[in-house]
Amino acid sequence: MSVAGLRKQFYKASQLVSEKVGGAEGTKLDEDFKDLERRADVTSKAVVEVISKTSEYLQPNPATRAKLSMLNTVSKMRGQVKSPGYPQPEGLLGECMTKYGRDMGEDTNFGGALTDIGESMKRMAEIKDSLDIDVKQNFIDPLQAVAEKDVKDIQYHLKKLEGRRLDYDYKKKRQGKIQDEEIRQALEKFHESKEMAEGSMHNLLETDVEQVSQLSSFVESLLQYHRQATQVLEELSDKLRERVNDAQSRPRREYTPKPRPSYDYGDVENSNGGYSPSATTPPAYSPAQYPGPSFQRTSIKSRRPEPCCKALYDFEPENEGELGFHEGDIITLVNQIDENWFEGAIRGKSGYFPNNYVEVVVPLPQ
Repeated sequence: MSVAGLRKQFYKASQLVSEKVGGAEGTKLDEDFKDLERRADVTSKAVVEVISKTSEYLQPNPATRAKLSMLNTVSKMRGQVKSPGYPQPEGLLGECMTKYGRDMGEDTNFGGALTDIGESMKRMAEIKDSLDIDVKQNFIDPLQAVAEKDVKDIQYHLKKLEGRRLDYDYKKKRQGKIQDEEIRQALEKFHESKEMAEGSMHNLLETDVEQVSQLSSFVESLLQYHRQATQVLEELSDKLRERVNDAQSRPRREYTPKPRPSYDYGDVENSNGGYSPSATTPPAYSPAQYPGPSFQRTSIKSRRPEPCCKALYDFEPENEGELGFHEGDIITLVNQIDENWFEGAIRGKSGYFPNNYVEVVVPLPQ
């Protein structure tokens, strides 16, 4: 930084201290500017907050959003262009129902009904994916562009305006010690920054037609989603109604127990308290056939415990790079990715998993 630049920074810092501590009065901005700044500030906050809340609406589970953020980061690190989308809960439920429906057998009423609902839920997940894509392209992305360009421009110009205002006020109060030409230049730069800030805020407020159009697109996407979802659910409801009628029309089958086999308790002296079928004879047991355990003395050396954690719940991997485990498993901790995710290993496999599924037993070294 040049000497002139350092001197200007000193001027601004001195003026700010005199205003905050000494109660000095600075140059006041007109009421029109303050009103414009207030409306631009509210609009900027609205844009940022609506983007955040829309993402929460599309995927309410905060753990899933954190997982997706981590996976996107990992995908970029690996050079993968296509990042995974939201794992729709409808699709996860559909996969579960379809699996167990097929395991039961689709010829059974319950199994067939589970399969019907599972396939419909997977269709619902596809419809939800379309909603996510439409909302992101037609609503979130345009608002994100406003937040990243227009809102940042306003913040930049307002910050610059405040700096030039402090510089001008410092020089104005030292008139006589500082040349008039330098004070005049400081005033011109102050007015220049004020006009730039006013222009950027005006441009943001004048794009409300675009924002309303984007809101309209958002509502259209929701309407399309609910229409398609209603159609899928109505078809499913008709299928299930037919299954209920079919089940009610079938005669109830009574349970008939199978005849019990007869057993011979054999010689009481050789009996161990149980019983064996009379048609079969247990094989003779010889102690020589069982070699028995062999023991070997081993020396135990003290060493530092390996970082690990205990699984509190089952975790089924849904995306590439995740590590699956079951409740009660002990997982070796390798690394902490961020505040929500660990990297670990178990049974020869390694991957990522959320830290709220486990309890740390031996923490990672700091």
